[in-house]
Amino acid sequence: MPSPYLPNTDAERNAMLQEIGVSSVEELFHDIPERFRHARLKLPTPLSEFELKEELSRLANLNANLDNYACFLGAGCYRHFIPSVVGHITGRSEFYTAYTPYQAEASQGTLQATYEYQSLVCQLTGMEVSNAGMYDGSTATAEAAIMACIITKRGKAAVLNTVNPTYREVIDTYVRNRNLTLETIESNSNLSSDCACLIVQQPNFFGHFEGIEPYVQKAHDAGALLIVIVDPISLGMFKPPGDYGADIAVAEGQPLGIPTSFGGPYLGIFTCRQEYVRQMPGRLVGKTVDVNGKPGYVMTIVTREQYIRRERATSNICTSEALMALAVAVYLGTLGKRGLRQVAELCYHKAHYAAEEISKLKGYSLAFQQPFFKEFVIRCPIAPHQINKALFHESIVGGLDISHLIDNSMLFCVTEVNTKQQIDRLVEILGTL
Repeated sequence: MPSPYLPNTDAERNAMLQEIGVSSVEELFHDIPERFRHARLKLPTPLSEFELKEELSRLANLNANLDNYACFLGAGCYRHFIPSVVGHITGRSEFYTAYTPYQAEASQGTLQATYEYQSLVCQLTGMEVSNAGMYDGSTATAEAAIMACIITKRGKAAVLNTVNPTYREVIDTYVRNRNLTLETIESNSNLSSDCACLIVQQPNFFGHFEGIEPYVQKAHDAGALLIVIVDPISLGMFKPPGDYGADIAVAEGQPLGIPTSFGGPYLGIFTCRQEYVRQMPGRLVGKTVDVNGKPGYVMTIVTREQYIRRERATSNICTSEALMALAVAVYLGTLGKRGLRQVAELCYHKAHYAAEEISKLKGYSLAFQQPFFKEFVIRCPIAPHQINKALFHESIVGGLDISHLIDNSMLFCVTEVNTKQQIDRLVEILGTL
């Protein structure tokens, strides 16, 4: 029977079979045992559209979701309020169905949106150049480490032990397969002369701020680049990496208008100083003028292996993150400078209120006294997994159990969407355990 999905004629099929040296489709598949060629799938009877929606809704409701649960979990993925205009713009078919803008003349809208994203990200980070986005924050950091090795012609990347452990694993995976090495160091360690970069997270994995100036000095004295991983929301209040001498700044763009979505798709923000633009991975969209003097947008630099010789490529990123970049651009454009500062201040003050109230409970204490933004580590009187189990029964997603790093400790996160009632309820339950 001809397939309705494969519009090949009998003559075309026979020509293909002849080309590969077989006489029929049956001969082509003769190595597959007969009983497996037309296996009958034991599927339930078909459902109507209405019945199917009911069934899927029932299955979806078996999951805990952040619309019905208060969430105090962060560690790299954060729940923030997303204005409805973000979904309205990203859901438009001209953006939602678009892919990589190979033909500039047919992709001006996508290219302009990406250019505006790059411009906004540069304003946010205080850096000179931004690319059009990487897969996520961890892979952006790994690409930054490789970029630093290319620039300095050195074979080792150094990362502080206060950087997100998952990020460190991703960096190690990337550099190991390029015959480079990754060294995890402590804050008081010196950099060796073969280090290409020092990678610092600000605020760090435990939520508190690093004293950044000594790291800037340490990296540059060793002839290495300083790579800083930032929380983009924190830049609404605190000094951006471009102001304290970062050479490359990366971030997870998810907090800026992208839902948590079970872990993706996300967006890796990647910025650097102008002098390193030729070694920057991924795409860069630029603004120019056409033959009539009218403004237009083009992909100015594309250094991924799909475009140029593999040995000369600075990146292996193969998927466009333009839709996620658009979400970030709409989010930043909607909030503006003052709106982003307000979000950052709400996170800061609510987190400090939560930390103060929890610390008053018997057996609970802050693990670090350094200044923090929206995440903090609490030492607990009982095992964190027991606490999280009790919280979950009360429709609360608790903090991250980091007992493998700090004994009996949890990393809590509080953002602007956590209400005072939710925080007080969290404290109340903790006090009963």
